Amino acid sequence: MIAAPSYLDIIESYHQYRSAAHELIESVMTGIGSPSLLEDQEARQRAIKSLREIYPFADLLYTLDEEGRQITEFQMVDGGEDLEKGWGLNRDRGQRPYYVLAKDTDKVVTTEPYFSIARQQLCISGALRLVDRETGRTGYLVVDFDLEKTLSFLMGDTRRRQFEPWFRGVYSIIVIGLMVVVALLIYTAFAEIVSLFTEPHSYQDEKLKPFGIVIFLTLGLAIFDLGKTVFEEEVLMPKEFFRLSATRRTITRFIAAILIAVSIEALLLMFKSVLGDPDSIMAAVSMMVGAVGLLIGLGIFVYLGARAEKIMSDTPRLPPSDNTD
Repeated sequence: MIAAPSYLDIIESYHQYRSAAHELIESVMTGIGSPSLLEDQEARQRAIKSLREIYPFADLLYTLDEEGRQITEFQMVDGGEDLEKGWGLNRDRGQRPYYVLAKDTDKVVTTEPYFSIARQQLCISGALRLVDRETGRTGYLVVDFDLEKTLSFLMGDTRRRQFEPWFRGVYSIIVIGLMVVVALLIYTAFAEIVSLFTEPHSYQDEKLKPFGIVIFLTLGLAIFDLGKTVFEEEVLMPKEFFRLSATRRTITRFIAAILIAVSIEALLLMFKSVLGDPDSIMAAVSMMVGAVGLLIGLGIFVYLGARAEKIMSDTPRLPPSDNTD
């Protein structure tokens, strides 16, 4: 199971690394740009092979004529599922940002992020005007780049993302194990409830047995919440490895689940001490003090984590670029 990308996080990361992303695309386009790509299918295949081996974040390659009409069909770079044959061919791209930016310059231009209809994902496009000196023919080379993969490449996160499906699989197995334990605890609790009405018990057992049932249910609740948190954070939701907020959110939810469980257990021990088990009062007080300590520690952690993330977000990671697109 693979989580859908968080477009807000992708866009936010793009703005942090915008200059580097544009410079990277400029170098890629400059490296493969050749007038032969306008007419030579073999040249385009060589360019695609080079992109696939060196720049795995490239997505689609196609060319336009001088008027902005697409003269070659979309050609896959990443080796994914092929698009419908001929799709996009002879389409007028004269109003697209990459053509508007590229038609008045000989330099590589890069668009802002947009949603690709062809691939159903966020991408940015690089475009370069090509002029064949022998024939005088003018055309445009356009390459679409997967925005998420481009940012991962810049941050050195590509290799980790390759293993992400395996990590999600392991977390899924752990969650299944936790849910089995929850089912056993719930079964035990309801079995105790049934026995409370169907089997004879002493007066002391009748007073204390409901607390045992509550302990089973509370423990099941805590483990269920733990499994739910792991499933949401590590399987369903995209993991933003370079964002402190993701780590802070995960730890906060874990500690909150433990805090609730400890508080309920302390409350139960206090009730038991009132009902004739005075030895439980010290354990109840100790657990309550521990819960208060957890709450204070969690508050400090959340406060300091938010401060650290604000400082990092206010500090530019890269110097501003002098290039204008």
